[in-house]
Amino acid sequence: FEGMQRNAEDAARLLRALANPQRLRILCLLVGGEMSVGNINARIDLSQSALSQHLAVLREEHLVSTRREAQTIHYALLNGPAQVIIETLHGIYCSPKKSHGNTQRVCAS
Repeated sequence: FEGMQRNAEDAARLLRALANPQRLRILCLLVGGEMSVGNINARIDLSQSALSQHLAVLREEHLVSTRREAQTIHYALLNGPAQVIIETLHGIYCSPKKSHGNTQRVCAS
């Protein structure tokens, strides 16, 4: 029973971290591979301060890894439950969909 309780708490914490549209967009970008903060910022319309706060949450929850290269910090999606969820969501919402015979992208990635 204790293991189930701990797993439920871990799952709830993960879902809270994912329950923000901006963080989902960041993670969706990272499905394609590592990105620098500058590249993430160019793709997501957030202030630098807001982006930093969202990235901090993702780091604290161990959803992303960081790598420093001189002055540039790169982020990557970590393997684990979050990766499985994000890749599933990416496949559902960001993959090409057929619409009246035309292929259309549901989201920009």
